[in-house]
Amino acid sequence: MSENEKLEQTAAGKSKAEKAAKKDGKSKPGVFARMGKWFREMKSELKKVQWPTWKQTFNNTMIVIVCCVVVGICIGVFDTLAERIITALVHFFQSI
Repeated sequence: MSENEKLEQTAAGKSKAEKAAKKDGKSKPGVFARMGKWFREMKSELKKVQWPTWKQTFNNTMIVIVCCVVVGICIGVFDTLAERIITALVHFFQSI
């Protein structure tokens, strides 16, 4: 018997076993049972989370705000500089 035939027989045996398990009444749980399981698992995972302290949260928030302000200033400076350069070039080429 070749290896392919052995693999085919093994696969056929598995599918018969799966069909037999379904006939025995072993089906997947209902929607509400699965939802309940999901919520229980989520609750246990959230208990494992190391939540930041108020001080850490405040410090991180301030860092984000400062970074946003700095990036906004950089973009504003670049925009003003680009506007003035383009305006100067337009006036230069209009005078020619």
